Amino acid sequence: MNLIKAIWSRTTAFFSNQRNVFLLGLLVTLVATSLEVFRGRASNYYVYSDAVKCFWDGISPYTMQFVDDHGRYFLYLPPFAVIFAPILLLPQYIGAFAWNVGNYVLMYLAVRTLPEPLRQHRDRIFLFLLPILLQSVFCYQYNVVVCYIFLFAFTLLEKDKPLWAILLIMVSACTKIYGGIELALLFCYPKVWRNMGFAILCGVVLMLSPLLNLGFDHPLGLYQEMADILATHNSTSDWAGILYTHLLKPVLLPNSRLVQAGVLAVLGAVYLSLIRQRNSFTFRVSALAIVMGFIILFSDAPETHTYIIALTGYQMAFWLMPSRSRCDWTLYWFLFACFCIIPIDVLCPPAVWHFVRDTLNLDTYIFTLCWLYLIWITIRRSHDVKDAHTL
Repeated sequence: MNLIKAIWSRTTAFFSNQRNVFLLGLLVTLVATSLEVFRGRASNYYVYSDAVKCFWDGISPYTMQFVDDHGRYFLYLPPFAVIFAPILLLPQYIGAFAWNVGNYVLMYLAVRTLPEPLRQHRDRIFLFLLPILLQSVFCYQYNVVVCYIFLFAFTLLEKDKPLWAILLIMVSACTKIYGGIELALLFCYPKVWRNMGFAILCGVVLMLSPLLNLGFDHPLGLYQEMADILATHNSTSDWAGILYTHLLKPVLLPNSRLVQAGVLAVLGAVYLSLIRQRNSFTFRVSALAIVMGFIILFSDAPETHTYIIALTGYQMAFWLMPSRSRCDWTLYWFLFACFCIIPIDVLCPPAVWHFVRDTLNLDTYIFTLCWLYLIWITIRRSHDVKDAHTL
């Protein structure tokens, strides 16, 4: 018993030190990247880098030939090939490390720079997210980029630096479309229409950026080619979103666009009914968390590690709750188990993960419950509640 207590005490002390947590994650990132690169299995990264090389060689990556060569589609907008060229044009064995290490460090910094009063919870937030962050890093996922752009943009908005925030949001929107939904948060801050005008300007400039490739004939035609190839992108996979759960799929999936638009309309109506709360920091964090949850929960093709975006928002809102009941903590640990522990092969047998996700859809249902609960407590909060951090 004394030995167990001593081990527990040392383990707790180790993970209570943020430097130790960061270095542990960095070590895992380096090891995972090395394994995938040396075994030639960094397939997502190869899709990114090969697509960028195709673009700068004057070849479209939005073709069935590219799909046949790589076994998957390139699903990112043409500005992706311009913005990330400095990394993705590096030799692959160098670029893969730069991509993973850079994204890991930027995600860490995004959490560390969260404004007050979230700052006192940043260690807990990062520690919770570390396992799913490492899953995303292991797969060279772009969702980490979308996630830390959400956080950096939110922090910049809170520091009254909206133009930099909008530039980041538009970088996200012009590479992976759903990142642009963070523009909805501008309605929580002053000078909404000026900021929207700046967003349009940034969007136009970024969408025209493929013209920088002077060796490409008609580079803006890539947008139409992307639309055409996406029309052939059919998948029979059961993704980890609410549209694909066994009970709801027959109704929701055939009407997915109507469902997405309908949910957005409801969220918009909820916001208008609570508009007086926008001076509250807690309300703005809740709005951010609800948006981050929506884009994953109702996405066309979410995977388990994609939920790093949704879980980050939920974590921020969770730690700002005035009190946390036993039910809140139960859901908290269920989320951690379903998204951060069970999907990791070395921690849990793959058969268990497939049963939890593919058979029961338990992870999706639990997050849906947490997301709906967050909306409910946001509505329930009194309109005249103020907190210490207001605009």
